[in-house]
Amino acid sequence: MSTHHVPETEERRAATGRAHGKVIVLGEHAVVYGAPALALPVPALSCRATVRLRGRPEPGPLVIRRAGPSSDGPAESAEEEAPEELRLLVDAFARRAGLAEAPDVEVLIESRVPPARGLGSSAATARALVHALDGLFGTGLSDRELFDLVQVSEQSAHGLASGIDALATGSAGLVLLANGRPSAPPVGAECQVVVADSGSGPGTRRAVAMLRDAFTRAPARRAEFLDRSAELATAALGDLAHGRLPELGRRLTDGHRLLAGLGLTTKRTDALARSALDAGALGAKMSGGGLGGCVIALAATPREAEAVAGLLAREHGVPTWTVPVTREAGHDRI
Repeated sequence: MSTHHVPETEERRAATGRAHGKVIVLGEHAVVYGAPALALPVPALSCRATVRLRGRPEPGPLVIRRAGPSSDGPAESAEEEAPEELRLLVDAFARRAGLAEAPDVEVLIESRVPPARGLGSSAATARALVHALDGLFGTGLSDRELFDLVQVSEQSAHGLASGIDALATGSAGLVLLANGRPSAPPVGAECQVVVADSGSGPGTRRAVAMLRDAFTRAPARRAEFLDRSAELATAALGDLAHGRLPELGRRLTDGHRLLAGLGLTTKRTDALARSALDAGALGAKMSGGGLGGCVIALAATPREAEAVAGLLAREHGVPTWTVPVTREAGHDRI
């Protein structure tokens, strides 16, 4: 494998990569066991990574700075040691790029994706960082190579990672992951998905570990869950393809009940789902890892979505984002 030389010109001493958040529509948790899952990108939740060569005489550990949106522009944090998943990602990139050692870079992460909410924060950060490294070193990564590098980070961050977050955080439309293969499902009628942030969540790793332990103790319960999850996802895909929005909404609500039966919903996410239905949503459910996190609600029109989002904001004080589901779809393929 050839060795890439570090660019010397100032113009090539920094590069930026981008990604965005996502929500799981149906199939969370079941997807890590091979059942189908459907995810939707949330472009408003943007993530940008900037990498800059440091050129220090003695390279040190990988450090990052974080910046969040503010009225005065991004407010950068002090340098901190990068989490293990990002260190592993950079090491894996160095091997792929043929570098003798991990590059001595500083990393700035500017993300609007709230962490530990099931919105794909870790995958968006990893994907943006891979894009930035690819641009800096001119490696010309394929979609498959990019996906594999994001998965290095995701497996470290969550313990089990199906790959759907790695795909959806770079997608321009709905992503279906079934039998390990991604595709863009057909959409028969345009609709709206309202995303509401409950404001708390322990992160996906805890929920994944909780379910793994429960399923180890009761394998029959796992089989029952996977069968029901696959049944709901398959039916929902048919409803989506034929534009049967009321039926699709009912699948979402049934999905919420299924996840509640596993102890993954909370009083707050249950209340958000009920309020969304009271506001006229066609269906509502917990989305992502659970034990907090987000709720999504299906609406047929922008006006109906606005009514749902408005009620959730007024009654529960939660931030919301509305994502249109259109007939046009596209995403990175592996």
